[in-house]
Amino acid sequence: MMGSSRWKIAVVAFFSFAELLMPIEADEHEHTYTDKEEVVLWMNTVGPYHNRQETYKYFSLPFCVGTKKTISHYHETLGEALQGVELEFSGLDIKFKDEVMQTTYCEIELDKAKRDAFVYAIKNHYWYQMYIDDLPIWGIVGEADENGEDHYLWTYKKLEIGFNGNRIVDVNLTSEGKVKLVPNTRIAMSYSVKWKKSDVKFEDRFDKYLDPSFFQHRIHWFSIFNSFMMVIFLVGLVSMILMRTLRKDYARYSKEEEMDDMDRDLGDEYGWKQVHGDVFRPSSHPMIFSSLIGSGCQIFSVSFIVIIVAMIEDLYTERGSMLSTAIFVYAATSPVNGYFGGSLYAKQGGRRWIKQMFIGAFLIPAMVCGTAFFINFIAMYYHASRAIPFGTMVAVCCICLFVILPLNLVGTILGRNLSGQPNFPCRVNAVPRPIPEKKWFMEPAVIVCLGGILPFGSIFIEMYFIFTSFWAYKIYYVYGFMMLVLVILCIVTVCVTIVFKDRTSFYFGYMAVFSSSLGIMCGAVGYVGTSAFVRKIYTNVKID
Repeated sequence: MMGSSRWKIAVVAFFSFAELLMPIEADEHEHTYTDKEEVVLWMNTVGPYHNRQETYKYFSLPFCVGTKKTISHYHETLGEALQGVELEFSGLDIKFKDEVMQTTYCEIELDKAKRDAFVYAIKNHYWYQMYIDDLPIWGIVGEADENGEDHYLWTYKKLEIGFNGNRIVDVNLTSEGKVKLVPNTRIAMSYSVKWKKSDVKFEDRFDKYLDPSFFQHRIHWFSIFNSFMMVIFLVGLVSMILMRTLRKDYARYSKEEEMDDMDRDLGDEYGWKQVHGDVFRPSSHPMIFSSLIGSGCQIFSVSFIVIIVAMIEDLYTERGSMLSTAIFVYAATSPVNGYFGGSLYAKQGGRRWIKQMFIGAFLIPAMVCGTAFFINFIAMYYHASRAIPFGTMVAVCCICLFVILPLNLVGTILGRNLSGQPNFPCRVNAVPRPIPEKKWFMEPAVIVCLGGILPFGSIFIEMYFIFTSFWAYKIYYVYGFMMLVLVILCIVTVCVTIVFKDRTSFYFGYMAVFSSSLGIMCGAVGYVGTSAFVRKIYTNVKID
């Protein structure tokens, strides 16, 4: 009864967690309006145009708020909170299909401090982001004259909203009303709303924000074709070399099996057969090694599933939906980490499996959360909008403790019981075979560096497009290309492994997390492929 109750609690917690994480769907009730129904204009962030990651709250600049004080409601997912999406009500009174002529909604008492804040924003080309019905709108704060001496603020927001039936399908903003910034004056802020019919379908309303000319450029297609041809060449070359070598060795070993015991004992083993007693020897640090392999297998599973979901669903249409989906899938695939890490640790004779389970469960979360919290302190110091609230940090820690850890425990138990037996094709010698001194280019550090060049080269162009969408003003949507590149990366990694055996803080922090995760995933893929290959060739050889 006690065990049954614990499982019920775990199931309830998991589905509650899923409800928290999964983005709110664009259903009939959320994006449909009746005439005169309230339409909310949300103010999001403001920041320099040349640095997308440097964003602040919209009202960190001394803008004034509209007269309307009450709104209906606002849902925030965990993905939005982690991305720093903090929407604030504009106070503008907008109703569905109800046109508004130019109306003053507030006035700014422009003292010297407020003027200096606006001047700084204009000098640094600040722009702001707003949302209407989840559609983003961008506007510029102001501009300077040709000499850069006088600065002007755009005071009139001219909104033009397109509708198709009872849905909003298009939003455009025109900034007008250029007013010179003079201390100790009053600046009137105004807006107007014009509604127009549109033929754009609701499902296609985000198409205007995509950039097909950029993502579907010929160089993108050429890079995919080039990587694909390189994979074919590499696989063919490796297969040809290995098949010729293995066929020749198998022929020699077959002749040895026909000899009598006396002749076989007088002969010496040669080739890769002579290391059969050491090739399946446990690693020097089996706990860390198995944890890395388990984490890499989980990252691969997350990448594969999220790309599939992104190909089916338009995740870019909902704020934070990609991150929410990734977190949910990562937590749900925790048994994958436990299964592969726990089974490998058991095969290598590890006995402290609980410690290995904790390391495997928290290896990636600790790396990601540690980097995120470090960046968060910097964001809090600069009062940036990307600062993560304390409650969100607590929620992430609870996910790790009450969702990821239990599921990892389930996977570890299954892995140890189902595939934790060391069923190697040949036994491991008690005394390790002496290893000859290696050349400098065969040292592990050199092999790791050289082994990473070719796989990264195969996905370099795609990484350019992905990072451009992350660090610049693009929306990545060609997930079919991403899936193909993931397959190419895995194939190249396996082949190469067989052959070888301050704000700046934001950039380096995020890139370090991405690079480490990619390295762990590629290492796991390479190990799994190479392990299957080595096990196969030694299975076909008779060893006394």
